[in-house]
Formats: sequence, structure tokens, C-alpha cells
Amino acid sequence: MTVDTNNYYGNISISDNCIRVVAGYAALDCYGVVDLVSRSIIDSAKETFKKESYAKGIKINHIDNRIFIDVYCLLKYGVSISAVAESLRKAVKYSVENFTGMLVDAVNVHVVGVRV
Repeated sequence: MTVDTNNYYGNISISDNCIRVVAGYAALDCYGVVDLVSRSIIDSAKETFKKESYAKGIKINHIDNRIFIDVYCLLKYGVSISAVAESLRKAVKYSVENFTGMLVDAVNVHVVGVRV
């Protein structure tokens, strides 16, 4: 699916996969995030054969001009989970809003595990 918006440049369509990659780059750039992981075993099998590792672990939903993002990640052992999750939430929200020009309504961070 695509996210469509109109502005003074005209009609702009941005694919969900493109938004997933932008969110993935922002998530992996945060301190304490080790990796993004798939949401389920079926998704894990599908994403094993894809080349885009930055898009895995990101789920995008959009209603009208609002974007909802779910991030599934592994964190580094010893970091504050709440601090990293808040930093991750802010970084992903800023990056996607800056890229798309649309509002990100919610960024939900799901910590799947901790890696030493």
C-alpha cells in the first residue's frame, strides 16, 4: 500500500516499504538497539530471503494522513529499557515525519529480547 498526500508540489505517494526502511535506519541508529527482529516465524522466513535488513521488524499502518508504526527490536544488555524505548520512539517519529511530511500518530516499541 502507499501513503498519499497533497501539497503545493502536487500529489505524492510513498510506499509502506520505503517508510519501513526510513524507520529501520532511525531505529538502528539509536544507542542500545542491537537489531530489529521479525514479528513472527512466518515473517522471519519471508524476510530471510529479502535483501532489505533495515525493513525487518517494522510494521506500518496508516489511516487517512496518520501513520502508526510498530518496532520490534533487540536491546543491548545493561541499558535502561525505558530510556532506549523513549529515544527510539522519538527518533523514529522525527525521521518518518521529516521524510513523509505527514503526522506519525504512534510509535509502539516492542522489546523482543536482550542480547549480551
